[in-house]
Amino acid sequence: MRAPGWLTARPIAHRGLHNYARGVIENMPGAISAAVEGRFGIEVDIQLSADGEAMVHHDDELGRLTDGSGALATLSAAELKRVRFKDTSERMMTVGDLCDLVAGRVPLLIEVKSHFDGDRQLVKRLTQVLASYRGPVAAMSFDPDQVLALRQAMPELPRGITAQRSYDDPYWVKLTPQQRDSMLYLRHSLRTQPHFVAYWVQQLPAPAPWLARHLFGCPLLTWTVRTPEQRERAARYADQMIFEGFVPDATPS
Repeated sequence: MRAPGWLTARPIAHRGLHNYARGVIENMPGAISAAVEGRFGIEVDIQLSADGEAMVHHDDELGRLTDGSGALATLSAAELKRVRFKDTSERMMTVGDLCDLVAGRVPLLIEVKSHFDGDRQLVKRLTQVLASYRGPVAAMSFDPDQVLALRQAMPELPRGITAQRSYDDPYWVKLTPQQRDSMLYLRHSLRTQPHFVAYWVQQLPAPAPWLARHLFGCPLLTWTVRTPEQRERAARYADQMIFEGFVPDATPS
């Protein structure tokens, strides 16, 4: 299956169309609604609650952009749905809440966050929710095992790998050398069979996404585009951008 055309038809708002200065925080309902109003695709992140629910949130702990503290994995969905985003009245959503809010009006791109520990509960819950969703939706992850889990649980769902050329920055120190090595050069592709690639804009161009795009027909998204230079790079090397910090013009890409 090839990735559907809607995946690259419009720029994709990174964690929704958020603007902290205006009180619109990433991954909160207001950021989702703003992206829908702008007719942009929406990228969001999901994390697993203690009781197996898929929650719309990037960080695996509370506190950076929300009230409270603690790991999401130690709190129930009911507890997390009471968590407010800082200086707002808005609260954390489940994937089901997200689907109800978007209601198929624009494409959704859902990134499955992972602890790289082999736990597939988050993919299981995500695919359960998406089984009854009729809007355009795709899922992706940095973790090849989660992409494989998507392939096995819901093969008809467009799936992608989120990737970069190297994994030596501090964020990846938690992984073993073997785990980092397995992510390099998209070498897992025969096993995971992604339909698209989402690649870090600062490391484009790169051989692996070029091969995936030109030899295997995988559309190339690039993240996170914030500056004019990055936008120019995205236009040159990728099929569509995942953006934040500005509002692209209304002309479809």
